[in-house]
Amino acid sequence: MDPVDEIKQTVATYTARSVEQRRHWFSPAAVAYAATRPRYPQQLVEAVVARSGLTATSTLLEVGCGPGTATVSLAELGCRIVAIEPNPEFCLLAEEVCQRYPNVDVVTTSLEEWEPQQERFDAVLAATSFHWIPPEIAYPKAAGVLRENGWLILLWNKELQPPIQTHEALRSIAGRHAPELERPYEDAATVAGILETLGQPLLESPLFHGAHRGQWLVESLLAIDDYLTLLTTYSPFLALDPAVRDALLAELRPALATLHGESVPLIHTSAYVMAQRKTAQRFAA
Repeated sequence: MDPVDEIKQTVATYTARSVEQRRHWFSPAAVAYAATRPRYPQQLVEAVVARSGLTATSTLLEVGCGPGTATVSLAELGCRIVAIEPNPEFCLLAEEVCQRYPNVDVVTTSLEEWEPQQERFDAVLAATSFHWIPPEIAYPKAAGVLRENGWLILLWNKELQPPIQTHEALRSIAGRHAPELERPYEDAATVAGILETLGQPLLESPLFHGAHRGQWLVESLLAIDDYLTLLTTYSPFLALDPAVRDALLAELRPALATLHGESVPLIHTSAYVMAQRKTAQRFAA
């Protein structure tokens, strides 16, 4: 299947799940997620802050904060952040990592269930989370809690990839245990197409205008055990039978050691797309 078609199908399966199903999806991997998922590059954070004009006096709603991966970067601005997250394990981790930021309030709820009362925010942020929410709910609700010309900011960290030779070696191992994991290597053009697909609903929304994009290629090095732990936080691995997953990881470990020694070189793309809520006059037009 074409990677862009595959991501469309994958997103459709996420948004078709009930809130209760989504609430507990990452529970088995919550601690591993917090320990191994990468933070967003400082250049990306600075770019969205500069473009949106966020300051210490701003108010920010974060949708699906997870274990606080992106929250802490914005919290350093000093602005007030209401971070909502349906997963209770993630909320505990987010509260822990945000302890030194009294300007952050972590709330255990989903966007669908959350009631904003009368508060309006200068920005709504969603870091690798907005594609889990049905768009017919996500975009109108985000627009509804924003002040006029407030920003909806969507961030993504694509999956970390080893070198293509390593990817192909691991792919053959995965095929013996879980053929559904046999995905082709994602080159730069493929990644760009996937990110464009993820951001398209915002660009097409009649509620927002003036979209901006940016992306960075990030290189990293992870110890083999950390890389294998990272893999267990991705949804395709979470969907595996535990016995299959354990057998697969047991075979991947010596293969990685043979290829790379103690650490695995990795790359991934971090990206953002952001747009402003239309004024009432523009929306009416």
